[in-house]
Amino acid sequence: MPNELHRQLAARILLHIRSNGIAEGEHITESALQDFLGTSRAPIRGALTHLADTGVLRSERNRGYFVNDPTATEHSAPEETGDDRALYFRIADDRLTGVLTQTVSENDLMRRYGATRSVLKRALVRIAHEGWIERREGRGWSFTSLIDSVEAYRESYELRRMIEPAGLVSATFKSNSDLLGRLRRQQEMVRDGGWQSLSQLELFDTNSAFHEGLAQMSNNRFLFGVVAQQNQLRRLVEYRQILNREQVQGQNREHIEILDLLDQHDVDAASALLSKHLDTAKNRKARAGIFDD
Repeated sequence: MPNELHRQLAARILLHIRSNGIAEGEHITESALQDFLGTSRAPIRGALTHLADTGVLRSERNRGYFVNDPTATEHSAPEETGDDRALYFRIADDRLTGVLTQTVSENDLMRRYGATRSVLKRALVRIAHEGWIERREGRGWSFTSLIDSVEAYRESYELRRMIEPAGLVSATFKSNSDLLGRLRRQQEMVRDGGWQSLSQLELFDTNSAFHEGLAQMSNNRFLFGVVAQQNQLRRLVEYRQILNREQVQGQNREHIEILDLLDQHDVDAASALLSKHLDTAKNRKARAGIFDD
């Protein structure tokens, strides 16, 4: 039977597979997952075994693990449950509402939440991977900046509206067929049922990967860096919203239309549609009232 750590790592590996468009038949290696998960091979091996037992992966003798069913529903896929998940969301909510200061110590967090050090460590490693906390020199942890008001959220979208469409029509833009193919697989997975079965976290990461992929093809490291940073800053805000899966469908259709235009080398039309896409999202999010409390 898998233990809680195996189940937590399995959930993160499944998220990695889904949000990065890793297709059926692709090889999943322990060494690559070590860097991603920040843990040793033994618990990763237990998580991979669990994913194979649930049908997400298949194990081949002397070859390792391969993706079997990347669109597994939440009923057949491992869930991140229990103390780890609860603690993660308590920290997220307390940070977004200002209960937690910018710098914190592990001992203070253990006392506040009544958590064991091992559970807290796993939560902090996950948060650090997502980019909204970092270890301080010496002792303690420091939270990064957040989008914490309607005005900041609107400004974030306005910044993205200025630079993301411009990246598609910049002199340095270069279409990348491999990257476009990966983005298309991700979006088609969402279209073909993922909009109903993927978790809010998985949908956010898939959305982020789409916008960062477009920015990457601008071949402007600073533009890409800004887009990636904005995705990190808005992560917690997105978690607090009520997920509207019909809106996810609409966003997904526009994502695929943008990819279609890029495949046709019509960057002007793709840029115009991306501008409209971001404007619509900004207006919808500003009306959501996520900062009312």
